[in-house]
Amino acid sequence: METGRDLMEAVGERCGHCSGRSVSICNVIDDADLPALVAESSRVIVPSGRCFIEEGCAADHFYVLTGGRAKLFNLMVDGRRQIIGFAELGDFLGLASSDAYAFTAEALGDVTLCRFSHSSIERLVERFPRLRGRLQKEASSELVKMQSRLMLLGRKTARERLATFLIEQARPCCVYAEQWRNENGPMTLPLPMSRMDIADYLGLTIETVSRTFSLFKREGLISTKGASSVTLLALGNLADIANGLE
Repeated sequence: METGRDLMEAVGERCGHCSGRSVSICNVIDDADLPALVAESSRVIVPSGRCFIEEGCAADHFYVLTGGRAKLFNLMVDGRRQIIGFAELGDFLGLASSDAYAFTAEALGDVTLCRFSHSSIERLVERFPRLRGRLQKEASSELVKMQSRLMLLGRKTARERLATFLIEQARPCCVYAEQWRNENGPMTLPLPMSRMDIADYLGLTIETVSRTFSLFKREGLISTKGASSVTLLALGNLADIANGLE
């Protein structure tokens, strides 16, 4: 059993430098109460390419992404894959699951997580009533994302889909990168997912994704150095494309 000193050391190690704390469910818990949060959770490090949630397996835990990125996908019986999203810093995974997970989550690069059992979350909600509202907000956010994805796949052109994807990737960076002020200025984004992952997520072929990236480069909207990052040169124009205004 962890002593009070052990808990305080764990709080300092896990929460003191956690860049996801301000945007995750933990942000409704005061600093003084963090030992209770740490006591109900465990830190997990997942190496690149490893799955930490398996579709169809018993949904025994919830996860908060505290470092890195993950891709979320479903597999059809014939082996075909559909990527349904990319989890980012602060995301709470497993909330919509009942008895079994509805998707697989795979680390894109090394990932760090805080893992909670169902009973741990129940105890935390009972102790910190504001946490219930925060979890309801997470559930509402998932519904909004689902609706946006239906629009993405059902109505948008390839150009609009890729622009939407880039805007999605830029949004968290706009929140956290204080040095980036001008919405039409350059902004470099990491893209840990492969072009095939992007194509799968957007419901396009990899050839179409590659052509559209090249088109955006020729139009002066983006620049690239390798496949692991992209620099947005005109975020406002990309937002107009994503919204069907160009």
